[in-house]
Amino acid sequence: MADPAPSAEITHTRVLKIALPIVLSNATVPLLGAVDTGVVGQMGQAAPIGAVGVGAMILAMLYWVFGFLRMGTTGLVAQAHGQGDRAESSAVLLRAFLIAGAAGLMLIALQWPLFWAAFRLAPASAEVEGLAQSYLSLRIWGAPATIALYAVTGWLIAVERTRGVLVLQLWMNGLNVVLDLWFVLGLGWGVAGVATATLIAEWTGLLLGLWLCREALAGPMLAAARVRLADRAALMRMGAVNSQIMLRSILLQGAFATFLFMGAGQGDVTLAANQVLLQFLEITAYALDGFAFAAETLVGQAVGMRSAARLRRAAVISSIWGAGGSIALALAFLLAGPWIIDLMATAPDVRTEARAYLPWVVIGPMIGVASWMLDGIFIGATRTGDMLRAMVVSVAVYLLALAVLVPAYGNHGLWGALMVLNTARAITLARAYPRIEAATALG
Repeated sequence: MADPAPSAEITHTRVLKIALPIVLSNATVPLLGAVDTGVVGQMGQAAPIGAVGVGAMILAMLYWVFGFLRMGTTGLVAQAHGQGDRAESSAVLLRAFLIAGAAGLMLIALQWPLFWAAFRLAPASAEVEGLAQSYLSLRIWGAPATIALYAVTGWLIAVERTRGVLVLQLWMNGLNVVLDLWFVLGLGWGVAGVATATLIAEWTGLLLGLWLCREALAGPMLAAARVRLADRAALMRMGAVNSQIMLRSILLQGAFATFLFMGAGQGDVTLAANQVLLQFLEITAYALDGFAFAAETLVGQAVGMRSAARLRRAAVISSIWGAGGSIALALAFLLAGPWIIDLMATAPDVRTEARAYLPWVVIGPMIGVASWMLDGIFIGATRTGDMLRAMVVSVAVYLLALAVLVPAYGNHGLWGALMVLNTARAITLARAYPRIEAATALG
């Protein structure tokens, strides 16, 4: 089926065609971690499990820094797509690939000091650290492919080919699982087998991603894009968008890190309960990402077409589905929350503690959905400066809430402050939203 033209009517069906493949794609992500853990768990030792977990966490933190490529690529390509400028759409992808290649090679070159620093921050036993070093020394060679896949995903979302994102995720995770079983259980490669399986999945995933983006990389289109590759104005714009997204993401990650550190001060049982409940928020993010991505795509195209009316319709329809999803998740957490807690924790005291704070994650999706959807709208419009300023204000409000609520209400105050953060994000972005419509109408 042909991709819809950017000028096609923005309907509920169109939003769902963009969103649902992303929701299904995200649903496969936790499965891979479970399989990795389960496979090395068959070795009958604790150290390999810890090594894979620590190694994967270190790489996730390093790669997370470059997550701006996914968001920035989506916004810029969606706008070029809306303008009908296919050459610029391809040029954005090529520039993103250059950034990904440079970033991946930099991580490979700096792997030893980076890993040394990571183990100093999160020390482990000598056995776990040795196995994790073996895991990391293999996995790091996939850095260019993994970071480049952010650009591939961003381009596919921008041109409404989210079924391609689903195919890509299914291929990578499916191949990874099969190779995990073969290398670890069949060949007895242990931790190195898990790393090798992931490395192969990453590079073959990039090859598949390039094929899915072949339209942007084919003959005449590639030649036209290469002419624009070093366009100074486009490079400066891309640099500004990506740097502002990165700074905004660092602030947000810092806010969540503060939540975790302050939770640790509430005692081991409360810390464990918070960790269990944070998985509910992770489920929420995975489930609602699809609707935020739909907003990114359709808003970006509307900005490219200079149509404020289309922008507003894209924002409204995608947000309606996001709100509906948040209500469904809240009901699911209300009804199934205790069962999910029991599934994730076996210690009676942790279960009891988590139930005490379950109401916060029941209301969490409904409080957070506005900020998540507005993030998608602002990314599509590439109003990343507004996003950064809104995050600075929101984090300041959050820190004030922590200072007031935690001493008075303990862990309830900590969760309350997290809700304040999402509320502040929504309010600050909503106040800036009219500027998007005004700028789009002016062209």
